[in-house]
Amino acid sequence: MRVARAALSLGALALGACFYSSEAGKNLETRVDKLDKDLRAEQKAQAEKLDQQLPRIDQKIAEVTKALDSLDQASRRSGADTSVQLQKVIEDLAQLRGQVEAYTHNLDALETRAAASADKKPADDVPRPTDKKEFFALAQSKAKAGDITTARSLYQDFIRKWPKDDLAGDAHFALAESFYGQDNCPEALPEYGQLIKNFGKSKSVPLAYVRSGDCFARLKNPEAARLAYEQVVKDYPKSSEAKMAQKGLSGLKKSSSSKGKK
Repeated sequence: MRVARAALSLGALALGACFYSSEAGKNLETRVDKLDKDLRAEQKAQAEKLDQQLPRIDQKIAEVTKALDSLDQASRRSGADTSVQLQKVIEDLAQLRGQVEAYTHNLDALETRAAASADKKPADDVPRPTDKKEFFALAQSKAKAGDITTARSLYQDFIRKWPKDDLAGDAHFALAESFYGQDNCPEALPEYGQLIKNFGKSKSVPLAYVRSGDCFARLKNPEAARLAYEQVVKDYPKSSEAKMAQKGLSGLKKSSSSKGKK
């Protein structure tokens, strides 16, 4: 706008010079020439200043674009990759659970299991309903009655018969909880992992993450525990499980601080 206004002024002055006497005209021409030179000098200075700033502007745009791309990739990556990373840890631990079990109260678990199944009817002898809802209900009733061995056998059979049914996710969770209740984390973790991996919409997933975090913490794997807890806080921030996860994270920090002081 400033350049345009100056150009219009120059045009008006040049036009006016034609209607003045020769001396007045010369004076006017001199003024016009001066204004023209001043304008050209200002234009050149502005152009040089712009040329100096453009590379910095381009660099800043490139930096911001790169930062936004990184942020976008991180936001897309965080939920899915963390679940994959957590699942991989679960599967790795599952392969080693036979070795880990020796260090997680194996004898106590075996004794408890033996005592619970004493004088019970063998699980294989229990009639299996053909209807999946009745089948699952039977497993639940056995679990509530304290017949953990039969309940586990029924849950496992249910998973084999209807592996993709939503109730199979509940069966995985029930199996995991039965092992978790006996402090048998090496057996519980793979079942929680199957629920998280294959039944992501199940209402039990948040608690499965929390339980996984608890198990990893018990098995002296704080990094895997942290991943599990943080996933709950991120995906279910207003849930009661998120509060449990926060408590778990606080426990990990305290444990880390205690080790650092030693």
